[in-house]
Amino acid sequence: MQFGIFTVGDVTADPVTGRTPTEAERIKAMVAIGEKAEEVGLDVFATGEHHNPPFVPSSPTTMLGYLAARTERLVLSTATTLITTNDPVKIAEDFAMLQHLSDGRTDLMLGRGNTGPVYPWFGKDIRDGLALAIENYHLLRRLWRERRVDWQGEFRTPLQGFTSTPAPLDATPPFVWHGSIRSPEIAEQAAYYGDGFFHNNIFWNKEHTEQMVRLYRQRYEHYGHGGADQAIVGLGGQVFMAETEAAAKKFFRPYFDNAPVYGHGPSLEEFSDLTPLTVGTPEQVIERTLGFADYAGDYQRQLFLMDHAGLPLNVVLEQIEILGHEVIPILRTEFENRRPAHVPSDPPTHPSLVAAGPDAPHHLVDPARDRLAAETDGARA
Repeated sequence: MQFGIFTVGDVTADPVTGRTPTEAERIKAMVAIGEKAEEVGLDVFATGEHHNPPFVPSSPTTMLGYLAARTERLVLSTATTLITTNDPVKIAEDFAMLQHLSDGRTDLMLGRGNTGPVYPWFGKDIRDGLALAIENYHLLRRLWRERRVDWQGEFRTPLQGFTSTPAPLDATPPFVWHGSIRSPEIAEQAAYYGDGFFHNNIFWNKEHTEQMVRLYRQRYEHYGHGGADQAIVGLGGQVFMAETEAAAKKFFRPYFDNAPVYGHGPSLEEFSDLTPLTVGTPEQVIERTLGFADYAGDYQRQLFLMDHAGLPLNVVLEQIEILGHEVIPILRTEFENRRPAHVPSDPPTHPSLVAAGPDAPHHLVDPARDRLAAETDGARA
């Protein structure tokens, strides 16, 4: 099972000291967090994509390319690449380039994003969000799998004999996750292609998470990719740890109370009861995280949010030390002890995808009009 860190890259004032980091400081802090993740034995570092304050990661592949040169083992990913407002041609080029620079240590998570104004900023209409996600991904798949692409769609200019460069490393596209917290259509899309489904459940109760993951698993099996329990699932989480629960809550409470997303709302205790947020001891984090599989099934990737809400960098790095040395080794053992032999322990990686060969489902694409896109267009008509 893969464990890692994801960051949303918010620039938030420290509610204790009142100091706000500069954008340069925040960007360099994200790099330091990625380096620390590798140092303590984590598997994945993922960055979000945002184009509005108070967030800074507007160019994820730039940051991940820099991290590729400073790490050796870490899988470099995103914790959302905006498939709706980015041009699929540019996504194809950027991530193929990152594949080459990282020697294949690259995958990505596609999503619609959660900032409505981003659509008109990039010339799109939010009412087309789902249709954009479906059409743009179909084109992206073809760009990574065909040397010459002829394309006619609804949302971009046509392509005639277009070749995306560079081609994917070893003629093998990066593995794709589809991230969604509320859209069954995205779970359906992930299942249709046999891709991964990531439910970033940090804001949701377990009943909602269970429902979304179950839908994806059922449809994954329906499309013939394997059993429902073999579908590739990732989950989010958020933790803060100390030697005692009381100490953890005392330190973290002002950061929670003033967080840019959920601050000034439910109390820390109410939010912890409702969502996977765990503020307590490493043992409590282990117990809570192991419980995710009770309602989501055996899954392949667990990412934690550690640097949100103005937490100082030195504190975040200490938290990652605790996570890597005291929490993850036990989680690895316990999750694998409960996993049936026929269920994948890890998501696909570049070496495993290359080994599967060019006839594997991951490589194949239907050059005719995509059935899922056709069904969706019909429903919109």
